[in-house]
Amino acid sequence: MVILAIGGVGRPVRALDPGENETWVTVEQFERVLDAVTGCEDVGLTFDDGNSSDVEIALPRLVERDLTAEFFPLAGRIGQRGFIDADGLRELVEAGMSIGSHGWEHRDWRRLDGRHARRELEVAPKLLADLSGKPVRAYVPPFGAYDRRVLGRLRRSGATRIYTTEGGAASRDGLLRPRTKVRYDVDQQWIDGVLGDRDRLYRRAGRMMARVSRLVRL
Repeated sequence: MVILAIGGVGRPVRALDPGENETWVTVEQFERVLDAVTGCEDVGLTFDDGNSSDVEIALPRLVERDLTAEFFPLAGRIGQRGFIDADGLRELVEAGMSIGSHGWEHRDWRRLDGRHARRELEVAPKLLADLSGKPVRAYVPPFGAYDRRVLGRLRRSGATRIYTTEGGAASRDGLLRPRTKVRYDVDQQWIDGVLGDRDRLYRRAGRMMARVSRLVRL
């Protein structure tokens, strides 16, 4: 399957981190993507960071198209301006969406000491599970950065899905699942290119999984 990674939708109501604007799309662009994937069983949708637009803009448009998605908030920013709060998390779950962990804040998980590793990989998913009322078993490493050590920690924590940003297609049963970023300049040509030739993406996915298999087999 092809998995799309979306940041924020619409006009941000907070200051964005450097480079974060590249993963924000307009409402019109977002709706165009949703219309393209509606009815496609081999396309998945994910949202990073836990922006308030997840609930205010994305959720109603997903529901009206009978689509589901996985949301990966930053646990340390829950309730802050521009981010979802505990009620928003529960609203997503009640609408049939899934919650995963993006960590506590944007930190490279490959470079964590013991204290920060615990907060990012243990405290963050526990808080998200407590707030949403659902266990958290899916993870998105910030910056798409991972190595053998990160994968080992996540597997020991009970991870069943680990999403990256390497692009291409993903196995439905794989632990490590590449995603394709939806960027600020997404247009119909990009949508057709990503979704229109999935056989090519699946061949690329096979090559990618062969490269990372030695990391997964810990």
